[in-house]
Amino acid sequence: MPDVQPFQAWRYDLGRVGALSDVVAPPYDVVDEALQEALHRRHPANVIRLELNRSEPGDAGPQDRYVRAARLLREWQREGILIQDPHPALYVYHQSFSLDGQTFTRRGVLARIRLEPFGSGRIFPHEETMSGPKEDRLHLLRATGMNISPIFGLYPDPECAVQQLLDEAVLRQPPLEAVDHLGVVSRFWPLRDLHRIADVQRLLYPRPVFIADGHHRYETALRYRDELRQAGQLADDQAPANFVLTALVGMSDPGLRILPTHRLVSGLPEISGEALRALLREHFDVEKVGVGDEAAATMRELIEAEGTQEVLGFGTVCDGVWQLARFRKPEAMAELAPQRSPAWRSLAVSVLHVLVLDDLLAGALECDPTCRYVHRLDEVQQAVRSKACQIAVLVPAATMEHIRQIAGGGEKMPPKSTYFYPKLLTGLVFHAVR
Repeated sequence: MPDVQPFQAWRYDLGRVGALSDVVAPPYDVVDEALQEALHRRHPANVIRLELNRSEPGDAGPQDRYVRAARLLREWQREGILIQDPHPALYVYHQSFSLDGQTFTRRGVLARIRLEPFGSGRIFPHEETMSGPKEDRLHLLRATGMNISPIFGLYPDPECAVQQLLDEAVLRQPPLEAVDHLGVVSRFWPLRDLHRIADVQRLLYPRPVFIADGHHRYETALRYRDELRQAGQLADDQAPANFVLTALVGMSDPGLRILPTHRLVSGLPEISGEALRALLREHFDVEKVGVGDEAAATMRELIEAEGTQEVLGFGTVCDGVWQLARFRKPEAMAELAPQRSPAWRSLAVSVLHVLVLDDLLAGALECDPTCRYVHRLDEVQQAVRSKACQIAVLVPAATMEHIRQIAGGGEKMPPKSTYFYPKLLTGLVFHAVR
């Protein structure tokens, strides 16, 4: 594993801000305008004002949002709203949540890990990234000099030995606690015992890290470090910009849950269920499930019951028809993506993007399909009802084994192939990089 270190976190002084729940937020990539506005109203020191500062009347341009975030950060530090821990620590981190009628607890630890370029060491990405979010996060990092939200990293630990050691170390300490807008309860404990920290580092040392979430922020942190290095502004290899704030979770943790990310496809001419079926039938066995919201719900149940990557659920917006498509020609993917591994080509999202969107639909309809990504069934149903796209696609969730096999082999899955639920909370700890 890369170099994992304790650090002196900046944290909210609860004596100044009150309840921790009032000042935390989800990470930027799942905050829509309504939630952004609600979090701005919740508390004058809510972390959303740093993580995703909103535009204000009179702004000369988008850069003003980053300048305002940086100014607020310095004000909060001067006023003691944010205070720095006096000693380096690891931060044991649990998230308890409900999903499909069951309750889970995902357990991990917040630390800083040494940055290394992908492909040069033991940190592996698992998804492709997009340029827009990276530019946004880079502007924010340059302005604030702070890791505001953590990267999410996974490491192999079949016996959960690392987490057991962490939990034993804080067993008798009361946790700090925050509840987010979805009811997810986050608890964390500072771990300052140097001997315990050394034991954790020793157990983690031989293990690789797979980036589960936060690829854009990781690549941004690398770019920022390189900028400082080229400018001669890194004092040595222990300078804080050599590291990035990361939550590490064992890949065998019982609370680890991966959900699918569904696609809302636009940029197409209007297409009926019958016309879509005609396009798909050469490569898929297509079965009509029904019409409307109830059919969409049934489709999701069928995909989950199938438990494979061979099925996709298509809803055509113009007629509300939902059809289950079972892929039966893997040789088509071998022809279209010969440079990819069989594991990558077998992913449902790979089949969707490479074969269906980029080949069948783009070719037959002479169009350039684009996707909006959503996670909940009700978001899909609403998009179909409001005709916000031309086709909605329900996809199966990828598994931990897909991540291990594909990322471990040096490949990246298509963007938005996975959704680790719940998102890590932003605002529990901050890592200063300058």
